[in-house]
Amino acid sequence: MNYKAFIASIAVGATVAFSAVTAQAAELRLGTASQGGAFYPVGQAVSTLVSKHAGNDITMVPIVTEGSVQNPRLLGSGEVDAGITNNNLAVLANKNTGPYKDAGLELRAIGTLHPSILHMMVLDSSDITSIADLKGKRVAVGPAGGGTIPFLNAILALEGLSSDDITPSFVSYEDGFSQLSDGIVDASFALSGYPAGAVMQAKASAKLRFINLTDAQLATLKEKTPAYGSFTVAPDVYDTDEAGSVVGVSNVLVVNASMDDDTAYRIAKSVYGNMDEFRAENALAKQIDPAMSLKLAIPLHPGAERFFKE
Repeated sequence: MNYKAFIASIAVGATVAFSAVTAQAAELRLGTASQGGAFYPVGQAVSTLVSKHAGNDITMVPIVTEGSVQNPRLLGSGEVDAGITNNNLAVLANKNTGPYKDAGLELRAIGTLHPSILHMMVLDSSDITSIADLKGKRVAVGPAGGGTIPFLNAILALEGLSSDDITPSFVSYEDGFSQLSDGIVDASFALSGYPAGAVMQAKASAKLRFINLTDAQLATLKEKTPAYGSFTVAPDVYDTDEAGSVVGVSNVLVVNASMDDDTAYRIAKSVYGNMDEFRAENALAKQIDPAMSLKLAIPLHPGAERFFKE
């Protein structure tokens, strides 16, 4: 081989090597929530499935965020590529209203996830038995940008109250329930799947009790926000003396409408095409009915829709 041919072969080899490097897996970032809730471990499981099954050129990592309210904004800014949020918040995001006024968001669903319930809990010895009793109390309400806040405002409004009528503590769910068990706050709220790690940790050192909603209160909440649902938490979940009567909402895995169809398809197939593995990885996945992905409040991404209709 002459010198020019030798140099040419090096150049070709370098180009191939560079192409191989640039063709390495694209790392997708999945917005979850604070640790101690359910979104982060669910996000870990989703990320594991995508990294394992989507192909060598796609991986996914879970990112700690402030939760379901913030995740659509992070999608809009490009700081994450996918996110977990609540069904009702996804609707508000696409309408660019509420916490997303003038945000210019256009989200599409990859599929449904587990439901989240609003844990409203106190120590079993507390004199707080109703929403009205929260007036003047110290309440851990979750992160400032988390999904608990819209629920908190709606719940307080049932009794003519607002956040000005409580002393809020804006902390992670884990810290909030730790503060409850330590007596630093009088009540702790968390919008999370159940059993929630933060609550399980707190109940190990203190007996807890739900602040239950009445049937009339639940009906009012669902009338104002049809995406809300009512749930009953059995006593054996958190070793409470009575079942919890709570409000909740379905969660959804979302991406920007601009995501290419192939990537969306591969994410959907990786997650919902491996439900046995998902359920083995995360207990909350047992509450997921993939068929409900066709009945969400926002449109499916065309790539995800192709998977579910195959």
